[in-house]
Amino acid sequence: MNTLEVKNLCTHFFTRAGVVKAVDGVSFSIGRGKVLGLVGESGSGKTVTGFSILGLVDPPGRIVSGEIRFKGQNIVGLGEEELRRLRGNRIAMIFQDPMMTLNPVLRVDTQMIETVLAHDNCSREEARQRSRDALGMVGIPSPDERLKSYPHQFSGGMRQRVAIAIALLHRPDLIVADEPTTALDVTIQGQILAEVQKLATNLGTSLVWITHDLSVVAGLADEIAVMYAGRVVEQGEVNTVLDGPYHPYTHGLIGSVPSRNKRGEPLRQIPGMTPSLLSLPAGCAFKTRCTRADAACETMPDLAELSPGHLARCVHPHQGAEA
Repeated sequence: MNTLEVKNLCTHFFTRAGVVKAVDGVSFSIGRGKVLGLVGESGSGKTVTGFSILGLVDPPGRIVSGEIRFKGQNIVGLGEEELRRLRGNRIAMIFQDPMMTLNPVLRVDTQMIETVLAHDNCSREEARQRSRDALGMVGIPSPDERLKSYPHQFSGGMRQRVAIAIALLHRPDLIVADEPTTALDVTIQGQILAEVQKLATNLGTSLVWITHDLSVVAGLADEIAVMYAGRVVEQGEVNTVLDGPYHPYTHGLIGSVPSRNKRGEPLRQIPGMTPSLLSLPAGCAFKTRCTRADAACETMPDLAELSPGHLARCVHPHQGAEA
């Protein structure tokens, strides 16, 4: 059984200006101990997808249709109390900003111990020991001393490690990580990614890793789902998609990675801007920026399997060596 199955998820925001279809028919699944990289530009709907999984979408947004099956149970529409028992316990989230997790006026030990006691019936001493072990697991030196510190006494990288340690306290089955290493320097980022891979392997934790950084996904994820304008446009095993992308948008994302440009040449980029989700064009949303677009793109293509395990939503896909 997969840890998570998302089927035709639609999360819309009902604003005065109109309905924003932030997530529109997204489907994917993650097996035990696997990492799914959810990739796309800002505004593609990947963060809203992550928030939908945890039931954290606030009005005027709401899940209007679809299923989110966690270990076989559909958690869409669960009551707040049932969701609270899952959140932080079996499903955890690591936010882009660690201060969304940490309370600035409470010591780290207070916050971690309360997190343990919220879900488990154990002594405070046992909760403290688990907190200490979690800090050690993410590579924080002198965990006994650091437990007594306040968040402002940590560097940005250390704060993010504390946030990750809190997410790991209950050894959850699923972690949704929303660009948790974007603000960190490359060395710290590498250390955290190595820790996350070990956790997935050793504990069987499944991860949804939301990012716009293809280099992170290439080294971390087992599978990749590329989002554009609220929809998944390409999906498959990470090496298969990155080595031979079908969709022109994925092709453009890979081509715009600076290391792929020859010295002295201008940086390649995808022309134009992401369309407003309030007024998406008919058919393929990427057609206004795509050099391959023609009249056939006026109809929205289905997400079709173009080769074994490799899906794309495109009328004129790139082919293998050409990409």
